[in-house]
Amino acid sequence: MLRSRITPCLLIHNGGLVKTQQFKSPKYVGDPLNAVRIFNEKEVDEIVVLDIDATREGREPNLELIRELAAECRMPLCYGGGVTKADQAALIIGLGVEKVAVSAAAIENSTIISEMATVVGRQSVVVVLDVKKSLFGKYHVYTRNGSTNTKLDPVEVANQMEKLGAGEIVLNSIDNDGMMKGYDLELAQRVRDAIDLPMTILGGAGKLEDLRAATERFKLIGAAAGSFFVFNGKYRAVLISYPTGADKNFALGR
Repeated sequence: MLRSRITPCLLIHNGGLVKTQQFKSPKYVGDPLNAVRIFNEKEVDEIVVLDIDATREGREPNLELIRELAAECRMPLCYGGGVTKADQAALIIGLGVEKVAVSAAAIENSTIISEMATVVGRQSVVVVLDVKKSLFGKYHVYTRNGSTNTKLDPVEVANQMEKLGAGEIVLNSIDNDGMMKGYDLELAQRVRDAIDLPMTILGGAGKLEDLRAATERFKLIGAAAGSFFVFNGKYRAVLISYPTGADKNFALGR
């Protein structure tokens, strides 16, 4: 039975685990493998790992790192970064990863979505849409770690990706990234109304109430966060956490 999920999202930059604010100023917060081990102990629902350098630098996925991550993970793992071909996705799935995420490749060569769905199954194909609002209030999809404005509307792109064979959309607010002031629920609502796919929202969660606001409003959704799970207190001390017990039930609107 489908249910809402609470998902840590780990960003890898220069081989280390980092957190950003509005896709800028990456702050080193530790070793990704150690973070995965800690999240194992906390029995998280699933985990997303994104190499934010690979596509921008023209690199292929780091298969050795992916192999190590998959070997450590005791929860479903979604990996993204540098994937441009369906056979790369097949290799990654073969290493024990459950889902493969694409962003720039989905925009620049949309046939990769249907090709990946054929090779690894639709349920394993995730499209990440990094979205920023313009000064005039229009939402646009950005790629290459927020450096390229495609001028495309996220609702139209999400709808296209569903038709092409994507199994899930991850909707990431650049404006809210790392700010810990809540999700962009307006953006999420627009995309949710346009697609029937499973959807995960990312960017802005800073407290349990933010997770609850999403899961109560959208019912079946992935509520993902980065800073909320690695920072503690107003000075943003690094401390990996994850809601359990009553806190988790509250966050899931139970």
